[in-house]
Amino acid sequence: MAEYKLKLEKRELIGKKSKLIRAKGMVPSVVYGGKEPVMTASDYVATEKVLNGAGYHSPIDLDVAGKKQMAIVKNVAVDPVSRMVVNVEFQAVSAKEVVEATTPVVIVNFEASEAAKTYHFALTQSIEELEVKAKPADLPKELEIDASELKDVDEKLTISDIKLPKGVEFADKELDAEQVVASLYDPAEEAEKREAESQVEPVEEAEAAATEETKAEE
Repeated sequence: MAEYKLKLEKRELIGKKSKLIRAKGMVPSVVYGGKEPVMTASDYVATEKVLNGAGYHSPIDLDVAGKKQMAIVKNVAVDPVSRMVVNVEFQAVSAKEVVEATTPVVIVNFEASEAAKTYHFALTQSIEELEVKAKPADLPKELEIDASELKDVDEKLTISDIKLPKGVEFADKELDAEQVVASLYDPAEEAEKREAESQVEPVEEAEAAATEETKAEE
């Protein structure tokens, strides 16, 4: 049984007519995975709550007009102006089936590291999510990397530092284990560089202006 549950109604309105469904405070959706896609809709508030919790990585127990079906979210369409959810695509899955899911990468315990406490370094994260595969019940909500041992500014966290839960694998078998997920930098040093650059620019502009003035006089 999945942690998240959502009740769906079957719908007949599709295409441009879907706006009539949205006007009633519902979200149009479609469930793939059976012989034919099932056109559905659900309460907006309930849908948004489930989407925020499950994301693209946790299974959802769907009640499709009384019929139970486990699924994961495959795509969410959002209005670019209002940022409201306008359509959802679900992929039906079996509890015994290995599926792929997009999972957030989260760095933990950085505040406890010597890099943060002693040297006041900061982290910049370059990989925010990764594709994993597992049975629905084993899909993790997030992939954690422990940053508590970081110290020197040239240190990095790589994919090899991710400890996968039991039953979980990376979807890409050729994924480079040494690919950088996050790296340290010194905010104070970066600030000094920016200040130095800001001082150089006026000098260069003045020199360029003086050169142009000399050419004009000639």
